[in-house]
Amino acid sequence: MELNILTICYLIGSITFILGLKMLSNPATARKGNLIAAGGMAIAIAGTIFLYKGPDGEGLHNYAWIFGGLAIGTIVGFLAAKKVKMTAMPEMVSLFNGMGGACAGLISIIEFGRVSSDLASGISLHGKLITIFLGVIIGSVSFAGSIIAWGKLNGRVKDFSFGGQQILNTIMLFIMVCIAGYLVFNITPSNAYLFYVILAGALVYGIMFVLPIGGADMPVVISLLNSFTGVAAACGGFLYGNKVMLTGGILVGAAGTLLTILMCKAMNRSLLNVLVGSFGGNKGGTVQQSASGGTYKEISVSDSAMVMAYANRVAIVPGYGLAVAQAQHVCHELEKLLDEKGVEVIYAIHPVAGRMPGHMNVLLAEADVSYDKLLEMEDANDLFKTTDVVLILGANDVVNPAAKNDPASPIYGMPILEVELAKNVIVNKRSMKPGYAGIENALFFQPKTSMLFGDAKSVLQQLVSEIKSL
Repeated sequence: MELNILTICYLIGSITFILGLKMLSNPATARKGNLIAAGGMAIAIAGTIFLYKGPDGEGLHNYAWIFGGLAIGTIVGFLAAKKVKMTAMPEMVSLFNGMGGACAGLISIIEFGRVSSDLASGISLHGKLITIFLGVIIGSVSFAGSIIAWGKLNGRVKDFSFGGQQILNTIMLFIMVCIAGYLVFNITPSNAYLFYVILAGALVYGIMFVLPIGGADMPVVISLLNSFTGVAAACGGFLYGNKVMLTGGILVGAAGTLLTILMCKAMNRSLLNVLVGSFGGNKGGTVQQSASGGTYKEISVSDSAMVMAYANRVAIVPGYGLAVAQAQHVCHELEKLLDEKGVEVIYAIHPVAGRMPGHMNVLLAEADVSYDKLLEMEDANDLFKTTDVVLILGANDVVNPAAKNDPASPIYGMPILEVELAKNVIVNKRSMKPGYAGIENALFFQPKTSMLFGDAKSVLQQLVSEIKSL
């Protein structure tokens, strides 16, 4: 009976994972989907703790350690998520993902420690060893890579590359796979230490794998590392014969892989090009500039307010600058104020805007912006021709026309928000410095573009005051 109840708990957990993932695809249901999946996970954990029986018929008995770990993890996770600013959300996602990879790697390390006791019994360990090696390699790469991604996103780690780095990485990976393949068929107590060579190599590889990748590619890297963690967790599910762990890992791995493909498609680049191209990196410390040599014009806050207040449609393009300024709430206030004056306001969202997939959607959802106003890139591009004003808040590379008309540009071919089709473009930036990809934006020098310099929150507050006074 206990086994059947445990199976039902795992079934409920698996169903809620699938249902929650489905609901995450829509901003309106994402919060509820997250809670449903979390509830299913709680049921699966409780079932494992109280109902699981091992091969010897004994259940879990070290409750002090189990509940101590759960309590510490719950408190730390709750406080971290509660206090994190929206600007630091990508770092938190990377850090949490890294912890998932570390857990998956630790499972493989623990299970490998038990392999030595089975060697003398003559039990075939080929399948188990393959799963262990996959888990430790993928989990360690995910952990180390996610920590580097966390450091790069918060500015503690800089892009770093050297000649032949990708070749060295490939050689390291090949050596690890060869050693693992050798141990699968020839493991003995005397060469078991090679497992820890693989572990060390995977950690180093994870670091070297992410270090050269530039900041503009971090959304792709985050989703890719997320898929790695899912695959590593699935390996743990294989090791323990745990169906809910296997299901969860497969779902995370598949979702992360599909999201990575979508991110690459949004940038019109292959995954291989992202991983070896170092797009957005510092290229040895030099910043690429376009040869536009143009001049830009500024616009005052009062003139900007006047243009927007008497427009028929205003499109707001949010970028990382909006997140940095924590200006999402005052942006929503501006939107409501324009709505009251009969102005149609929409938000044009680029798939890779910000520092992680969906960053802008999460940012605006926090300010209670209606989901109906959030338009994907294709839908927004269809409306720009009939849009009177586009207000760009901290976005740069995702509106750079060089992606369409400059074959020499490193972002050439990347789909962008075609804001230059609108009647007027107002760009809010702190300065004329290039974006995260390190290239100058020709949009800023076009006749219909005006620059509105300043912190996004301060500028938006001034715009709100000016529009109220009209």
